[in-house]
Amino acid sequence: MTSIEITPEERAELTKALTDALNPLAAAIRSRQSGLSTARMWEAEPVEVTLSVLAAWKVVDTEVKQLTALAAATAGSYGANYEQLGAVWGITRQGARKKWPEALPRPAAAAARAGAALELFGGTAELTQDPLSGGWAWTAEGADETRGAAGDGTWYATREEAAAHAGAFLREHVATLP
Repeated sequence: MTSIEITPEERAELTKALTDALNPLAAAIRSRQSGLSTARMWEAEPVEVTLSVLAAWKVVDTEVKQLTALAAATAGSYGANYEQLGAVWGITRQGARKKWPEALPRPAAAAARAGAALELFGGTAELTQDPLSGGWAWTAEGADETRGAAGDGTWYATREEAAAHAGAFLREHVATLP
């Protein structure tokens, strides 16, 4: 996707719409700072009035950044990648990743949601990753129908370590012959 260009007419309309939306916010900020009513905000010193307008633009800028991050995350949830996000924004893939680090689901988070199944010795185990700590845990049912899990609060550093513990459990709980 190429960069988005707008016509001079569209730019003029956008500027007018943004200014019209900004004026009540600037007036409210100036009124709170000066104690003057919003109708009298323009009676203040010009530097104070213009600083109120600048403060209002800062509020708008913060909101636009949050809305932009939300739009990037929404695009990411529908399958857009960082290269596409960057192309729309006119930056590199790396720039998009830096600007919106949470825009795309992380592979580890996707794997944690999907879980990782393990089948050994006639039993099954499910490995899960904690989204906050990144640690791994397991739950299992042995071939002898014994159920087990990582101890309360036990999280392993890697999926492989959790799988090893789950595998040891499954090895201990093979089906016995009747």
